[in-house]
Amino acid sequence: MTDLAAVVFDWRGTLVTTLSPHEWVRVALRRLGRDERPGAVWDAISAAAGDPNRLDAPGIDADRDVHRETYYAVFADADLDAELADALYAVESDPRCNPFAVDAAPVLRAIAHRGIRIGVLSDIHFDLRPAFAAAGLGDVVDAFVLSFEYGMQKPEEGFFRAALAALGTPPERTLMVGDRPGPDGGAVALGMPTLLLPPLTGVGDQRLSLAARLLDVPPTGTRGGGGHGPAASRS
Repeated sequence: MTDLAAVVFDWRGTLVTTLSPHEWVRVALRRLGRDERPGAVWDAISAAAGDPNRLDAPGIDADRDVHRETYYAVFADADLDAELADALYAVESDPRCNPFAVDAAPVLRAIAHRGIRIGVLSDIHFDLRPAFAAAGLGDVVDAFVLSFEYGMQKPEEGFFRAALAALGTPPERTLMVGDRPGPDGGAVALGMPTLLLPPLTGVGDQRLSLAARLLDVPPTGTRGGGGHGPAASRS
């Protein structure tokens, strides 16, 4: 695919790890110095969230206020105290809880070095730019297209179009790289070639070289980069 001019990466599950529900609760409890069982807390949250899951409702990431109100409503219905609710939401909104995969920095830098434009398209309720800057990657991303800033989220066609407009490239020359068929696979309908990778299970997973190959970027060694959210909110 030598004619590709740009690549759009999903964030959680693709470039960075995602906390499991139990890990999410465990981190929040640890921050509070509590010894409660994460499983019991998560069971209460899961029951309150219902089916379909309110924490993963369509459009929840398209509005920062709606996201916060929805999470706190679920916490209230789960009968969680205010201190724990605040800790849980802080963890969900903390990019430091989503470490970059070890191959993210070298692969993104190699792509940028070849003159290929890079975008980050994420269903997220907070700004990712500081996380990329902290990881030393702030200078390699040409466009951040974040759902809460655009009032849209994947797989809405308009959201992918916003990414294309920000990069200034046509769909057929822009590779979409993600980890979820439903949201990220929506790029296919727009004519974007799409690579779906297995979701990250740990920072040591190295899958991004597949994207580099499609972009004709030479293989490169890995080195550490540096940002969790519950399974209900992979972006």
